[in-house]
Amino acid sequence: MEATGTDEVEKIKSKFMSAWHNMKYSWVLKTKTYFSRNSPVFLLGKCYHFKTDEPCEMSPNGSNYDINDETISRNVEEFRKDFISRIWLTYREEFPQIKGSALTTDCGWGCTLRTGQMLLAQGLIVHFLGRDWTWPDALVIENLDSESWASHTVKKLTSSLEASFTGERECKNQSIHHKKVPEDVWGNREKKDEHCHRKIISWFGDSPLANFGLHRLIEYGNKSGKIAGDWYGPAVVAHLLRKAVEESRDPELQGITVYVAQDCTVYKSDVIDRQCSFVDPQKTDTKAVIILIPVRLGGERTNMEYLEFVKGILSLEYCIGIIGGKPKQSYYFAGFQDDSLIYMDPHYCQSFVDVSIKDFPLESFHCPSPKKMSFKKMDPSCTIGLYCQNVQDFERASEEITKILKSSSKEKYPLFTFVNGHSRDYDFVMSPVREDRTLFSEDENKKLKHFSTEDFVLL
Repeated sequence: MEATGTDEVEKIKSKFMSAWHNMKYSWVLKTKTYFSRNSPVFLLGKCYHFKTDEPCEMSPNGSNYDINDETISRNVEEFRKDFISRIWLTYREEFPQIKGSALTTDCGWGCTLRTGQMLLAQGLIVHFLGRDWTWPDALVIENLDSESWASHTVKKLTSSLEASFTGERECKNQSIHHKKVPEDVWGNREKKDEHCHRKIISWFGDSPLANFGLHRLIEYGNKSGKIAGDWYGPAVVAHLLRKAVEESRDPELQGITVYVAQDCTVYKSDVIDRQCSFVDPQKTDTKAVIILIPVRLGGERTNMEYLEFVKGILSLEYCIGIIGGKPKQSYYFAGFQDDSLIYMDPHYCQSFVDVSIKDFPLESFHCPSPKKMSFKKMDPSCTIGLYCQNVQDFERASEEITKILKSSSKEKYPLFTFVNGHSRDYDFVMSPVREDRTLFSEDENKKLKHFSTEDFVLL
């Protein structure tokens, strides 16, 4: 009885926590973000121009464009559509209980896991659909005013508390209803893309069976001593994502792998070995690779000297975002304008969506508006994400990023490096992949505990 009572207290506490975060962040989500017309906007390697009176600034590849009003209007719409099409993963409530705990929400502690999921989701979008893909319904998401969001939160809290005391489970409905697109407007390509879009989102569902869902990531974290409710730093999340992709048995995911840089070093032969690691000897193609690079952009505070480097990375076509944030809050950084970073915020707590049902609503997985934050507010701990389709792509990316590292670094040592050879060639002890039930080797566990001391703080 005592355990049951404790569980009920935890559930009620979680509901109050969810309501508090919704009240705290709903107004932020509905606040307008202003963009300058005089500076280009970069979003995951794409450049958008809103200038009106003179030729635009030079793009990263050195070409100039002549901008007219029609182009400006189109660029604003294209930017909005591009941003909204990125997958947004936030706090959720009332999902299936996490094994080993009474938790049915990640509100207040799961923000870095969510930003890590967003980065991996972007990598999978690029892998399966291409960087140019956009969601056809991106511009028809309904916007509720902040007052209705807040009142909706209070009503939801009241009804859920009543359900807790009466032993009933409230029926969860989406506040934004899914608009079904008529069947005849889709061509074969659109149908395939829509199926793939839903499939990718389903891999991040909040259930124990989802490949990259919260439950699965926490399960892997348990192997290194972490439990549900603990706070995870950007470097730890990088290793959890790698493990999740490695352990996935979905046939569609066998063509992609994840590599995590070691001690701020990308060992090129190790990456290529992963890309060529098909079990089937008949396979001649190489795997795509997502490269995750945990770095620190300074000591206690972010060093402004690294601003140009971060901008350079976010302007590359290979970039799939940065797991970062500011002290006490994790964000998914996806672009920039001038000295401000563009991000998606995971802190709004939404209702659980069962992604196993056919035509589940998609709106809550897409952020209706971008947010901006000054670079100087950024926490120094972060993880950079890159996607390379094949070995040739990886070679080109390493060359381009090395140039950025050299040109942007005034320090003697760059933030990270690409080096030829394997890690073992540099006396770095690499633990073999184990066939037993232990998902993390002893060496990996030591690294994860080391990374757990990062400067991020529990919300």
